[in-house]
Amino acid sequence: MSLHRDASRVLERWQAPDEGQHRLRHEYRSHLSTYPDALRRECAAGHLTASALVVDPEREQVLLTLHAKLDMWLQTGGHCEDSDTSLAGAALREASEESGIAGLRLLEQPVALDRHLTPCAVHLDVQYVALAPRGAEARRSEESADLRWFGFDEVAGVADGSVVRLAARARALL
Repeated sequence: MSLHRDASRVLERWQAPDEGQHRLRHEYRSHLSTYPDALRRECAAGHLTASALVVDPEREQVLLTLHAKLDMWLQTGGHCEDSDTSLAGAALREASEESGIAGLRLLEQPVALDRHLTPCAVHLDVQYVALAPRGAEARRSEESADLRWFGFDEVAGVADGSVVRLAARARALL
């Protein structure tokens, strides 16, 4: 299955948790049907990205990366690559690369969608949760200025609203 077909299937089946997420889901599906290159960073009209909030459920913490270019605390994630065959696979690849944690386990379905403007284009982000194995130790990648575990209650003090909402959804699921 192609990445484009997988993304269409994921968004068709995903149960949006509220009306705002339902509207975003509709926008994403429309974008996919309008642009054959909707998952490639070259799509000037914007492109779908895949991210994952890494969670240590035992310690009730989330791992955030201080994005080197944006200077913001964010979940792991980014652009889909030619080798990616699924959104979930892209989110897991990004989370593994950016966290340095082996053995992450992705929750099967996305937990949220977030549309935002970045320096390169509009990102239509499909957000997952990745569960860290017991005792996981993170290692910073080149894309990150810092990498740190935060308690769920600390996220609002360091991150923007989209990350706060994502952490709240992840916490509710767990």
